[in-house]
Amino acid sequence: MNWTATGGVGHPAPGGFPHDALLYDTVDDLVGTVTPFLTDGLAAGDAAVVAVRPGTAAVLREALGADPRILVLDETVAYDRRAPAAITAFRRVAEENAPGASGRVRVVGEIDFGPTERDWLEWERYEAVINEALRGWNLWGVCLYDTGRLPAPVTEAGRRTHRQLVTPTSRTPSPGFTDPALHLRSMPVPDEPLERTPPRFAAADVADFIGLRHEVATELSALTAPADLVEDFLLAVDEMTSNAVRHGRPPVGLRLWTAPDRVVCTITDGGPGWDDPFAGYGPAHGEDLSRGGMGLWLARQLCDYVDLRGGEHHEGDGGISVRLTLRLP
Repeated sequence: MNWTATGGVGHPAPGGFPHDALLYDTVDDLVGTVTPFLTDGLAAGDAAVVAVRPGTAAVLREALGADPRILVLDETVAYDRRAPAAITAFRRVAEENAPGASGRVRVVGEIDFGPTERDWLEWERYEAVINEALRGWNLWGVCLYDTGRLPAPVTEAGRRTHRQLVTPTSRTPSPGFTDPALHLRSMPVPDEPLERTPPRFAAADVADFIGLRHEVATELSALTAPADLVEDFLLAVDEMTSNAVRHGRPPVGLRLWTAPDRVVCTITDGGPGWDDPFAGYGPAHGEDLSRGGMGLWLARQLCDYVDLRGGEHHEGDGGISVRLTLRLP
C-alpha cells in the first residue's frame, strides 16, 4: 500500500486525527504494515514515533534497523496507568516532534489493556475519547491489536473505536466504527459491590466543606497504603466535592468505602450533571488553566477509575453521582 500518496486510500486528508487500527495475528502482518507506514512517512517529511510493548519494539527494531529518525518511547512513558496522562503525553509528542507545517507525527502505539474487564473498559474509553481529544494535533496514529494475545472483547472494541482498519495492503473504513460520543454514552458503568455494603464513612448533607475534608482525611489515614497515593485520592475527593458544592444543587452527599485492594468514594448532588461524554479528559477551558475547570480532569489523573452516573444512582430525585476508585498496591 502507498502510505505517501496525497489523498486517496493510503493517506488521510489534512486536519483531524487519523486514528487507525492494525488487527494482526502474524509478525509478517505487523512488520508488513508498520514498516512502510513509518518509512514512507519519513520519506514524505513526517516524523516517526513508536510506543509499544518491549516484545513488539524488538520485532520492529529488527525490521526497521537503527534509523535514528525513528523515536522509540518506553510504553510506560506514553501510556501512563491513566488515560488523561496518555492524552497529555501524545500531545507533547506532537509538539516536540513536529516536522513542520506540511508534515505529521506518525505514531505506532500499543496499549497494555491490563488483566481485568474493568481495565479493558477504561482503555476502550480512552480509544474512543482520543478521536476528539487529539483532533488538530497533527498526529496520525496506528494502534496495534495482537489478536492472538488480546481477549476478543478488546479487539472488538478496537473495531468500534477506530475509523480505519489497516493491513499490509489496505486502509479501509472500519464497519464497526461508532461515533465517539455515542459510543461513550452507550458504555456501561461497572458494578461496584462495595456500594451495596455499609460505608466506612458517610455525610448525607455537606454543609461544612473544611470539616468534611478533615473527616475524610482521618479515615484515609488509617489505610496501609503509600502516603502519596492517599494524598492524591484525598485531593480528588476534595475537587469533586468542591465541584458538587459550587456547581451542583443540594443536598451534596459523600460515602466512602475501603477494602484491602481499593478505596471507593461517591459524591452526589441534586444538579443536572454532565452531558459531555468527553468531560474530564482535558481541562474544561483548554490550555488556559487560569480559568479553572480542572476538577474532573484532575480526578481522572489521580484516580484509577472515575465513573459519572445519572439520577438513578442518587438518593432522591434526579441528581448526579461521581464514583472515584483508587487501587491499592
